[in-house]
Amino acid sequence: MSNKMIVNFSVQNFGSIKDKQTLSFEADKSKHLEDYYVINANGLRLLKLGLIYGANASGKTTILKSLDFLRTLVLNPKSKKTETLNFEPFRFDEKTPLQNTIFEIDFLQNNVRYLYQVELNKNAIVCEELYSYNLKKYNVFSRTTNFENQTTKIKFGNKTKIDKITEQQFENITLWNNTVLGGFLKINFFMKELKDVTDWFISYLNQIIEPNTELEKMTSSRIEKTEISKKTVLEILQKADFNISNIIFKEEIIDMPNGLIDFIDNTKKYRPNDEKDRNYRVISDKKLSTINLEFEHSVNNKQYNLSFEQESQGTKRYYGIAGLLALLITNSTVYSIDELESSLHPDLFIHFLLSFLINSKKSQIIATTHNREILDNRDIFRNDAIWITNKTEESATELYSISDFDTSVIRDTSNIYNAYKFGKLGGVPNLSDYYIDIDDETE
Repeated sequence: MSNKMIVNFSVQNFGSIKDKQTLSFEADKSKHLEDYYVINANGLRLLKLGLIYGANASGKTTILKSLDFLRTLVLNPKSKKTETLNFEPFRFDEKTPLQNTIFEIDFLQNNVRYLYQVELNKNAIVCEELYSYNLKKYNVFSRTTNFENQTTKIKFGNKTKIDKITEQQFENITLWNNTVLGGFLKINFFMKELKDVTDWFISYLNQIIEPNTELEKMTSSRIEKTEISKKTVLEILQKADFNISNIIFKEEIIDMPNGLIDFIDNTKKYRPNDEKDRNYRVISDKKLSTINLEFEHSVNNKQYNLSFEQESQGTKRYYGIAGLLALLITNSTVYSIDELESSLHPDLFIHFLLSFLINSKKSQIIATTHNREILDNRDIFRNDAIWITNKTEESATELYSISDFDTSVIRDTSNIYNAYKFGKLGGVPNLSDYYIDIDDETE
């Protein structure tokens, strides 16, 4: 089996993150729930799941957004050298706004382990390196930037075969605000290592899923393109106790006013990737074919159809989640999900996680959550899969795993739930009393 997984991800000086913080998927020595949580790959024991807890504004989402920013940095290189990079360094310090931001990601692709490091500011990439290692670590390339001339210098490793002309072309096409990986996507040139790494960013690392992401559109689109099976999605819904016996797509022809179809198509390029696959096609300059989604419900051996809009918010959300679960089970992929429990009953939240852990063999999830119930059940979680974000006195995010605590703090299931609930592990809001001091003004 070809392994594609995250091993470790680190970020420094990004948003609420000041000092280097690392999210690791390397399992600790515990064999607890080994068959469900751990994938053995390239001599490593890697976790499928990382759940991040923490108070509001503690930096949970920032961890996910930093990984998403790195993905965008690689896959969507700037077309002009005058364009700035869209992020903010840590602001609650006099020095950090002037310091560089640093990302490191350690991952497996095609049974090879890679380490990618990139350092940048808002104007340009400062330096960048890629290492490949299985038995022995070696440098694939090192990149530096001449800020006075705004040019890129790339030095390829000794094992890399590239002629001087191609190397010069590579440097010319890699703008000072582009990564070398982004430059590779623009040039007619093949190098196995660069192809491996860019393919990993394209096919394995997906963009962040936020609470307002329209997952149902993604699910419908993937079903229609046969990228996931309608039968699988339907089975997931039924096992989650949704009384749905069929998923039905109905085509409708709509007459459109003059010019509106051109307007719709012109705005499509500005939408997020997950929203570009709208369920419509243009028939003529005045007619549009759209696909309406309906769910068939079986009640007392009779079938009743409801449009998607008539369904509850929880049903809509879990339909999107079901498509996501189908992708995670049948593919090798990783998704970052912000507020996984959004619109889900606590039992459905746990049902989704268990369905993923039991059925997936080569995928990973990174998710933020406030759902504490899982911490009260030792039978469904491992300490090293639970992460906490906490804010320091200088309002900087620190990230750590429950497995970082010694047995004097955590000894059993109840201790973990109660320790988190009562703030012994950090990651909970420091609340004051309920009284609000309002001036008693009279006219």
